Amino acid sequence: MAPPPEFSSLSSSEKDALIATLLARIETLMAENAELRKRVGELEAKLGLPPKTPDNSGTPPSLGQKASQEASRKPKGKPHAGAHRPLHPDPTRKRDVMASNCPHCGADVSSVVQTKLEAYDRIEIPAITPDVTRVELYGGICPCCAERFKATPPEGLEPGSPFGPNLKALVVYLHYHQAIPLARLAGMMNDLLGLDISEGALVNILNRSRKAFAKQASLIRAKLLSSTILESDETGMRVGKQTWWNWVFHHGDSAAFVIEQSRGKAVVEQFLGEHRPDIWVSDRLAAQMGWAKKDHQVCLAHLMRDAQYAIDAGDDIFAPGVKSLLQDACAIGRRRPQLADATLRSYTRKLDDKLDALLRLSPKGSQGDKLKRMVKKFRQYFFVFVTNRDVPPTNNGSEQAIRPCVIFRKVTNCFRSQWGAKLYADIRSVLETARRRGI
Repeated sequence: MAPPPEFSSLSSSEKDALIATLLARIETLMAENAELRKRVGELEAKLGLPPKTPDNSGTPPSLGQKASQEASRKPKGKPHAGAHRPLHPDPTRKRDVMASNCPHCGADVSSVVQTKLEAYDRIEIPAITPDVTRVELYGGICPCCAERFKATPPEGLEPGSPFGPNLKALVVYLHYHQAIPLARLAGMMNDLLGLDISEGALVNILNRSRKAFAKQASLIRAKLLSSTILESDETGMRVGKQTWWNWVFHHGDSAAFVIEQSRGKAVVEQFLGEHRPDIWVSDRLAAQMGWAKKDHQVCLAHLMRDAQYAIDAGDDIFAPGVKSLLQDACAIGRRRPQLADATLRSYTRKLDDKLDALLRLSPKGSQGDKLKRMVKKFRQYFFVFVTNRDVPPTNNGSEQAIRPCVIFRKVTNCFRSQWGAKLYADIRSVLETARRRGI
């Protein structure tokens, strides 16, 4: 330990300067101490909070821990009619098999009148081999003008890529819809089709499909921009070494996907252009707010999970009522087809009155207070769906639409190139829209 400094030799002005320096240092240390105490308090509070689960937060179900159920004996099965695969409505061929001899005595029964006793299908696929068409173009010298000529290629068999449209469609489907990486896809083509194709050739097939899918994606976007309701969500995607964002905009029989670097309002603005829907459905992300001309519906499923987390954290005063109220609202939404408009307006007033009563309560704990602040901020967007029959109460439709993108991300680790990401967005737009339209 260093010896204490000698202060007796200091002048009065030097002592005053030293005291001022020490006071400033003490003030700084006290501020740091207060900040650290606050941080310690926050960390101690977190230690007492319940864990985030799929039931009380946006944690994906795949990350949740399922409690072990007690082992129980299966109930004894009850007799029932046997189940079997239904017969194909349009078989490729039929074989009528007549008995020739009696299996009991061996007598000839070929002349006996026989009735159909049993019918079943045997399903098989033919041997899959590439169908190769060799095109040989002939030519010669014109006897009239002495110029060389060559035959015109047949339509659909022009020079260029050796691969036909069916093979190209199969490559696009397997890679972008079934999430088969290029190396495995090349091996699959060799193993199943006997077709030796390189990863580079597969990339060229995908690259050449960009124009066709971009055209269809633009038509889907135009259809959505004529809608009065839009629903949206987003999820992360890796492009190269960066995190990009995969957005979905959808409603009814159409869905458009966009992959961009940003998670901000610029993406929505670029997609919408000058169009503004009457109603927007989303979660509470700031970039999703403020795009509707008339109203906005926030996802009640997210809100109910937030309320459940506050309940798990100890709030038994405010959060249970909020969760119950939102569940009642969703139940009303499911009954909308059977209810009159006046009845729905009455339900909306009652829901708002109940929410007013809940907001007069004092929650227990920090998570209850946090939930109450959130409810106050977004309450005007809770019950828009009740009187708007085409508006869903949750954003589950967006999450369901974007789920295949999450699976693709997990299986393939996403994209090396930006054009590959853009192509995937266009393909997802076409596939999801086709699914919704029953194509």
